[in-house]
Amino acid sequence: MSGDSAWAPLRRRAYRALWLAQFASNIGTWAQTVGAQWLMGDLGGGALEVALVQAATTVPVFLLVVPSGAVGDILDRRHVLIGGQSLMLAGAAGLALLTAAGGATPASLLALIALMGVGQALAMPSFQAIQPELVPREEIPRAALLNGVNMNVGRAIGPALGGVLIAAAGPEAAFAFNTVSFLGVLLVLWRWRRPSDHRPLGAEHVTTAVRTGARYVRSAPLFRRVLVRSVLFVVFGSALWALLPALARGPLGLGAGGYGVLLGSVGVGAIGGAFVVPRLLRRTGKNLLITLATCAYAAALALAALTSSPLVAVPAMLVAGAGWIAVLSTLNATAQVLLPAWTRARALAYYQLVFMGGQAVGALVWGTVADVLGVRGALVVPAVAMVLVVAVAARALPLTERQLDTSPAGLWDAPPQLPDVERGPVLVTVRWRVDEPDAAAFVEAMSKVGRSRRRTGATLWGLFRDLEEPDTYLETFTVATWREHLRQHLERGTGTDVEVEEAARALASGPPEVRHLLWADAPATASPAADEDPA
Repeated sequence: MSGDSAWAPLRRRAYRALWLAQFASNIGTWAQTVGAQWLMGDLGGGALEVALVQAATTVPVFLLVVPSGAVGDILDRRHVLIGGQSLMLAGAAGLALLTAAGGATPASLLALIALMGVGQALAMPSFQAIQPELVPREEIPRAALLNGVNMNVGRAIGPALGGVLIAAAGPEAAFAFNTVSFLGVLLVLWRWRRPSDHRPLGAEHVTTAVRTGARYVRSAPLFRRVLVRSVLFVVFGSALWALLPALARGPLGLGAGGYGVLLGSVGVGAIGGAFVVPRLLRRTGKNLLITLATCAYAAALALAALTSSPLVAVPAMLVAGAGWIAVLSTLNATAQVLLPAWTRARALAYYQLVFMGGQAVGALVWGTVADVLGVRGALVVPAVAMVLVVAVAARALPLTERQLDTSPAGLWDAPPQLPDVERGPVLVTVRWRVDEPDAAAFVEAMSKVGRSRRRTGATLWGLFRDLEEPDTYLETFTVATWREHLRQHLERGTGTDVEVEEAARALASGPPEVRHLLWADAPATASPAADEDPA
């Protein structure tokens, strides 16, 4: 397995073990989905109740994935993953035992599925965030590709296996298989010796971590581009997943077995894409690769919609699987390498949120369109729209090709000591002197400094020019507490943040003058009369 191979990350022992365990778990999850939907039908549930099975999985993820990302950044991610996998194991085991005992009801089925959704929400951001800990930085794109292959092949195999297990021993067999699959993941996580996180100021509070993560995403334009590009692809691309059963049953005239062949073809296409994408990425770069893969996916979508022959639809699904994996693995890998370790899980939670949200919105939209235009029209319309959108996005929202330095780096000189680190808010002022010829370049450089300050914790930032002394600029920013300001200095800075500030310093005539101001509370020794309102 050469270093350039798509499978190179599997040389890494920890990654390989977790990848194989996750593969079994993905198969088990899809097998259980079939079992749960089948069981709901056996319990007398109608179409709404069957649809609620999927809702019970996705709703907890929508509600909890962002705070779960914050938890993944403030606690040991290995422990968070073990907790999430344990909840999913408990839900699967409860389903297996309850169904085998004949005590399952629609309410208990939905409750246990929702419990597993909570575990999934807890684990998803941390699983994405640990990838750079398992493989070197240069192998992250291939690791993201292999993770996509893992999911797509599991999606292809799991439903078929679930059907076999249900036919042989009932839905409880599918639930039991899923339970066993979680044991493998837990064993790998338990044996993984992850280095402890360096947190000199202790763990953040969850609510503070959530706010900090949202502020980071707002102040990271390159990461926001990845989110927007993901939404634009997934909303239109989800038409295939939403309408493939209807396409197989309707225009293609296939039964359940034929639908399984189409689904399996998507998985096989994803495996084939894993061989091709790394070579294409080296030759074309991210933007051109995503454009070409999106157009290939759109062409496959349109071809599958317009043909009535399964012999044409199957190759189209192969191309669709390769295009899907190429686009999403490239976007996912780009997101991972743009994020520093201290905020990786909470920022990737937004990636998961827009991905799942885009799929949900797309399924609703294209299902509605299918009622009006038919299945063929509801596939052709998004196929055409994808080509138009990617052509615009490639120019308006290009992904960066350069490597950012996200390694930890201390920012500025050490601030003064303050016994009560929870006091605040804190106002920091930085006085810069800049010669007139460098003024325009300095202001432009400081706009990047402002984003850096906000990414690391500043709540407000501004740059002002002194009217009496035009060569003097005053930068101001506020931080919620002194502890948060210390985190800026000690925990959250990256090599890129240092580069940004050094670029501004190079345009200044001399070092800046920094002052720290604390919100002025009344002195503790003040007399009661001093606190009275004279009005």
